[in-house]
Amino acid sequence: MSTVITSDDSFTSAAGRQLLIFAALAISGITLLMLGLSWASSRTGAASGSNNAVDPVTNTLTVFLREEPPQLDSSKATDTVSGSVLGHVVEGLLRYDEHNQIAPGVAESWDIRADGATFRLRENARWSDGRPVTADDFVFAWQTALDPANASEYAFILYPVKNGEAINAGELPLEELGAVAVDDRTLEVTFERPLAYFDKLVTFSTYYPIRRDFYQSVKGAFGADANRILYNGPFVISRWVHGASLKMDRNPYYWNPDRAKLQTIDFAYITSDANASLNLFKDDKIAYTTLLAENLDDAMQQRWHIHRFMDGGVFYIEFNHRPGRLTGNHHLRKAMQLATESAELVYKVTKLPGYLPGESLFPVWLKGVHGFFREEYPANYPHMDLEQARRHLEKAKQELGLKVIPPLVLLSGDNPVSNIQAEYYQQIFRKHLGLDLKIDKQIFKQRLAKMLSGDFDLVLAGWGPDYDDPLTFGDLFASWNLNNRGRYDNPELDRWVRVAQDEQDVQKRMDAFGEIQRILIEDAVILPGYERGVTYVTNPQMKGMVRRAVGPDPDFSNAWIVD
Repeated sequence: MSTVITSDDSFTSAAGRQLLIFAALAISGITLLMLGLSWASSRTGAASGSNNAVDPVTNTLTVFLREEPPQLDSSKATDTVSGSVLGHVVEGLLRYDEHNQIAPGVAESWDIRADGATFRLRENARWSDGRPVTADDFVFAWQTALDPANASEYAFILYPVKNGEAINAGELPLEELGAVAVDDRTLEVTFERPLAYFDKLVTFSTYYPIRRDFYQSVKGAFGADANRILYNGPFVISRWVHGASLKMDRNPYYWNPDRAKLQTIDFAYITSDANASLNLFKDDKIAYTTLLAENLDDAMQQRWHIHRFMDGGVFYIEFNHRPGRLTGNHHLRKAMQLATESAELVYKVTKLPGYLPGESLFPVWLKGVHGFFREEYPANYPHMDLEQARRHLEKAKQELGLKVIPPLVLLSGDNPVSNIQAEYYQQIFRKHLGLDLKIDKQIFKQRLAKMLSGDFDLVLAGWGPDYDDPLTFGDLFASWNLNNRGRYDNPELDRWVRVAQDEQDVQKRMDAFGEIQRILIEDAVILPGYERGVTYVTNPQMKGMVRRAVGPDPDFSNAWIVD
């Protein structure tokens, strides 16, 4: 899902030195306990009683959201913020539990075969109005996401269901989808081709149920407000003040009353400013916050318990490949590829704890045949070579019939760290290639809209895994994938994606992903920036918050409070 993060300046600070320690620990997968430091019994500035970040009296946890959720219609949602919110209030057939393992959701049992699957829904699964969740709610949701009129960017994730792609292309009616409600509690699914990871797919939000009568009753406004959604998850949204806050309360109709231990999760603040969220944490207004490099000294002095994890996301510059765009020229993209060095971005510019320099669309944690994919299929991403970069630039000018490349538009987020990253690229492309980049700063929702419409030459973008298989990255730049925002179209890449989709032999699948990686690098489809690591601090009274690379993150649905 698309996200953008960047950061600040010099690398010679104490925070920069700490980053070297964190990067080394990140590689070994160690959770940071801050080198022997421990939490003080109470945090500086913390108060007791109500109105705190953690309130045992009302059983309320107060936290924050990075952004306003752009879309809570599960058939259309594309971003991680919306996915995290939806993961607390809507539940699919299966879900990820507190140990990041696939667990039963609405389905109490299931049988997945090579050609299809059968799901048996639990009798006590209920919507927030008390009515049962039925198999037809899943059939309707999937048909809605695939309906060409809905223009869902995530329709492709349903293509493994028989006729899903043909329906989305307008070639077959919705009723031909290979998902049938045999009865209220039995869902029968037929696959388009043999599939080994459908249990992972159905945990994703596009596979969540939507009840037909309610969806139709809100007349195109489904998911737009708290009262325009039906909930079947452990929590319901009780208040949503757009752009300001969002509050969830325990769902009395949820099938497992023992799962949700909190009464209220109050996302009382919406901010992407890391310093603002740190101050809220210091003032005991929120129960956790992420850290930037410059905050680490302060965190150590406060003796806070610091955690880290790799969230699975990769971040990069994506080019617009549409006809008529200068960035559709291969030599221009190669020139820009050879004028950048991701290690400089990570270690000298962003300096965000735990980040790794980007080399590939496929992150280092993905599994391959016997070990890690990137160990078995090295990316071989080219290092900076300014002489070769300038040669490619001259070839680009010749092919484009230009003496000078006109200004290119770099679409970016509007938060301080994104600004610094965009300014870094603006500086190095001017310095190394004489290219002029104009930065188009947009709020989160508007940036997503511009990415979809193709209103950019380059965009700071990112992708997090939707399910635990390399294909969640491997099909991103397939010509039919609407999350391919630059509309890259390469029949050779499409052919290897089809092999990865169809092939059951692990070695042949991984060979296909190796070819996809090669094409993306050789054709300079993107400029890798970094793989994201998250360093964060938590209130010691909050237990059970789950961080995950696949699934809603952060997840407070299993959290609880200790006195």
